[in-house]
Amino acid sequence: MKTSFARRAMACVRLCVFFLRGLVLSSCAVARAAFASRQAYCPAVIAVPLRVRTNMGIATLANLISLTPGTTSLHVSDDRSTLYVHCLDAASDEEVIDDIRTAFEDAIVEIEG
Repeated sequence: MKTSFARRAMACVRLCVFFLRGLVLSSCAVARAAFASRQAYCPAVIAVPLRVRTNMGIATLANLISLTPGTTSLHVSDDRSTLYVHCLDAASDEEVIDDIRTAFEDAIVEIEG
């Protein structure tokens, strides 16, 4: 039981660190895009397949995405398997999905147990 609690606590810490890091990096990217003389970004709506299944996990992931500048959670599919996300600058769908998974979803899955 102690190991499970310790793993979940470390996942919470990791989630906070990744969120703060993402917050700073994306804030700088959005500011750079806003003040650029040329608009060189590629907005997109991306379907992110979900591994989290609980309502709390999906809500947490959607809120973390929306709190990160340059991204907004738009909709969760009725079967709760896909989250639609709008990105201000998306180089590729796979890159955005990988970023969301490594920064947020992996930790949320571990916290959920």
